[in-house]
Amino acid sequence: MRLVPGDDLRAALETIARDQAMGAAFVMQGIGSLSVANLRYAGLDQPTRLDGDLEILTLAGSLSADGAHLHMSVSNAEGRVVGGHVSAGCIVRTTAEILMVCLDRVRFSRELDPRTGFPELSIHPQD
Repeated sequence: MRLVPGDDLRAALETIARDQAMGAAFVMQGIGSLSVANLRYAGLDQPTRLDGDLEILTLAGSLSADGAHLHMSVSNAEGRVVGGHVSAGCIVRTTAEILMVCLDRVRFSRELDPRTGFPELSIHPQD
C-alpha cells in the first residue's frame, strides 16, 4: 500500500486492518518519508517527537483488526539514525510504501500480559 502526505502512518494501518477485518498480517518492510515521527524508545513510557525531514529506513511489525505492534528506524537530514516503537502521530511527508502480508487461517489479538504490563500478541488458529 501507499500512504500519502499528511497521513498518520500508524492510524492509517490500523484503520485499514479494521476496515478490511484483517485477522492477521505483518508488515514486511516500509520505506518513505515523514515530517514528524513519534517513537517510543526502549524502557520509556512516552514517545519522543522528532520533527523535520525524516527518511523511513525500516518498518516492521504485526497487524490485525485488534491493533498493531510496529517498530521503525528513521534517519534525519544529517544521516543520524534512531528507531523505536511506532506511536500515533508519525506523519507522512511525501510517501510511505508499505509491503504487507495477510495470513490465512490465523487471527492475531492483543491480550494483557501481567508479566510485561503490555497487551502482547496472541495467535489463534482459525479453520
